[in-house]
Amino acid sequence: MEYWVIKNKKADFKKIMEQCKISEVLARCLVNKGLEDSEDIEAFLNPNMDKMHDAMLMKDMEKSCSILKEKINNHQKIRIIGDYDVDGVVSTYMLYRTLRLLGAEVDYEIPDRIKDGYGININMVEAAYKDGVDTILTCDNGIVALEQASLAKKYGMTVIITDHHSLVQLEDEILLPEADAIINPKQPDCTYPFKGLCGAAIAYKLIVALLDRYECQDKEDYKIELLSYTAIATVCDVMDLVDENRIIVKYGLSLLKRTKNKGLSALMDAAGIEKEQLNVFHLGFVIGPCLNASGRLDTAKKGLELLLSENENEAVELAAGVRSLNDVRKDMTLDNVDKAIKLIENSPLKDDKVLVVYLKDCHESLAGIIAGRVKERFHKPTVVLTDAEDCIKGSARSIEQYNMIEELSKCRDLMLKVGGHPMAAGLSLFPENIEVLRKCLNDNTILTDEMLVPKVTIDIHLPFGYITEALIEELKILEPFGKGNEKPLFAEKDLKIKSAFIIGKNSSGIKFRLEDQYGCEMEALYFGDVNQFFSYISDAYGVEEADKLRTGRGSKIRLMITYFPRINEYNGFKSIQLMIQNYR
Repeated sequence: MEYWVIKNKKADFKKIMEQCKISEVLARCLVNKGLEDSEDIEAFLNPNMDKMHDAMLMKDMEKSCSILKEKINNHQKIRIIGDYDVDGVVSTYMLYRTLRLLGAEVDYEIPDRIKDGYGININMVEAAYKDGVDTILTCDNGIVALEQASLAKKYGMTVIITDHHSLVQLEDEILLPEADAIINPKQPDCTYPFKGLCGAAIAYKLIVALLDRYECQDKEDYKIELLSYTAIATVCDVMDLVDENRIIVKYGLSLLKRTKNKGLSALMDAAGIEKEQLNVFHLGFVIGPCLNASGRLDTAKKGLELLLSENENEAVELAAGVRSLNDVRKDMTLDNVDKAIKLIENSPLKDDKVLVVYLKDCHESLAGIIAGRVKERFHKPTVVLTDAEDCIKGSARSIEQYNMIEELSKCRDLMLKVGGHPMAAGLSLFPENIEVLRKCLNDNTILTDEMLVPKVTIDIHLPFGYITEALIEELKILEPFGKGNEKPLFAEKDLKIKSAFIIGKNSSGIKFRLEDQYGCEMEALYFGDVNQFFSYISDAYGVEEADKLRTGRGSKIRLMITYFPRINEYNGFKSIQLMIQNYR
């Protein structure tokens, strides 16, 4: 059962409505996001490019640009070292394309997820030295590469690190790599006002600052084009869509709708995305996973080759390839999620507050996705472990009430490696410690039964009479939605179900006709576990009433729902639909 709570924040709504010329519903949504000052609200409602911060405010930006310009002028070899996820691939793509544009002698390297692990490693430094590389430029990694940077410096190479990850902290001391320049706004002495950029956004800032030192044709158009790729990385790296990130994604989405990048265009076509309908969902759940799949099951270089492709036929072939890999990844994921759920439900694991699941034959690159799905299903912190080459490896995903890296660190002596942050972590250990780790995490857990009850936070109790096309259009001002800028959630109670029909190719949804206590009717859609819905109705109203509902007959059932309204367009006709998120 879920715990439902209405935010109900107080403010002078009348004043906000008058000053900002918005409805009370929108005013309440904005206050619930922590925005009360009219200036803050105006900035949020109008995320203009002129509100982007000056790249030169970042520590070592001036130094990095000077070094790179000198290396370009002297034809010294630069190697970009990225990472295998979307953020790393996009960062590498933008830096590589820009440096080539400026005449640099440049190449790139991206680690193999299984063989190399995350970011720059010693083998890559050795290889760069043997290849006569003068300068290593990292993106989306490097801030924790203390040993690797030190070796590169020992070999006489120049090292520039661009990264957005947290710094290494040993007690009260922050340890930084031995690099010629480090661009990361999380450095304690960096004056950059926004710390929440992804790796690609930091690479973008470096590119903007570097381009300002050159006279290039169409330079300003090129800078704006790069925002579109930065938007993909920002969404896929699950950054908070506030401040600059909101501007990047809002502008980036409009740019992507008319992208001239042959690879991206081919990928959108292959995935069946209508460019004019492109939104955050497509970036995070269609384009991103396709680019990520190459790094999970093959090599991330395929995703990079797709972005770099300048030949239409080649782009179509590469797009089909990464989409096919993603289809394989989806099938493998579903199969392993199903195995994990059955394992939990048919064993003592179901009684654990922290789930530790060992899936012997699971591809290790999928452990994090599976852990996330299992966590969502049971609303419990989840660790998924699988066989690797010489040990057991795994990924963990958590709930808000449980600091995953902190709790894993309490059992550090059981693991070979562990790293991450409160919501996600990676680890490795020997097989004999799997059960010991499970026992350690559960015996020492701070979790209570109450903490494991999912919380549904509602913005406003909004009766059907308030829902109009004009309101739905006004709510679009709050877009793009995502982490840090969640879609508002509305609720209504005591709703009579006039009709209900199962829909979708795989019976994946239910279409309702709902009537409120004033006789106002609305069409509503629910996409979720359909069998679980009818099981819930059976428990609450009896099997006979549930069967009546399932077969489209009248019933006595009344629902309380949370929802978000949308306008549905079909054959030139418009109608209002409610997208149901939760029910009871």
